[in-house]
Amino acid sequence: MSRFAFFDLDGTLADRQSALSDAVTGLCRAHPLAPEAEQWLRTELVDRANAADFARLREVFGLKASAVQLWQEYVSLMAAAVTCRPEVLEGLARLRAAAWTIGVVTNGAGDIQRAKLAATGLAELVDGVAVSGDLEIRKPDRRLFELAAARCGVSLTGGGWMVGDNPAGDIGGGHTAGLCTIWLRGRPWPDDLSAAHHVVDDVTGAIAILLSETLE
Repeated sequence: MSRFAFFDLDGTLADRQSALSDAVTGLCRAHPLAPEAEQWLRTELVDRANAADFARLREVFGLKASAVQLWQEYVSLMAAAVTCRPEVLEGLARLRAAAWTIGVVTNGAGDIQRAKLAATGLAELVDGVAVSGDLEIRKPDRRLFELAAARCGVSLTGGGWMVGDNPAGDIGGGHTAGLCTIWLRGRPWPDDLSAAHHVVDDVTGAIAILLSETLE
């Protein structure tokens, strides 16, 4: 099997939820937004965010700032707030040192996901990135995994791994792409989805499994 692994970003490599809370708080203070607008943002952006959300925010609450300005401010605030733990960065560095190819396969808008990767230092540790906004498709669509493979210079036919916290998107998508899978437990597991090859509580556990494969 080829030594390459794809990782999900939000909820796997990086802590999106804490960053989201901080970014929304910062945006509300900057403008300022009414409490109902803040609650609207926290509800609408809980799973993902894109520029269209801020066009709707502006329309619903009659804001003076342009949708483009609001979106750009949010992207900057998210990049400033998002974190990746040092042990995760160290684990990825160990994978690279062991000759693994590393990719990120993530749903979301390209500008915000790349801003997170750059801000956390993850961008320096991965060989390729595929964001759903690049193709206007989302995991579990196999084409997103094919794009990641092309950008990493690997082939899905050679096998590999997908690591993520979303059962359908990450594990189901990984299965569709012919990859072995490692699930970060937490979300409800669909009854009709085949089991992941491994289940861990934290991405560092997944990295340990991959490193053990190197030794076999």
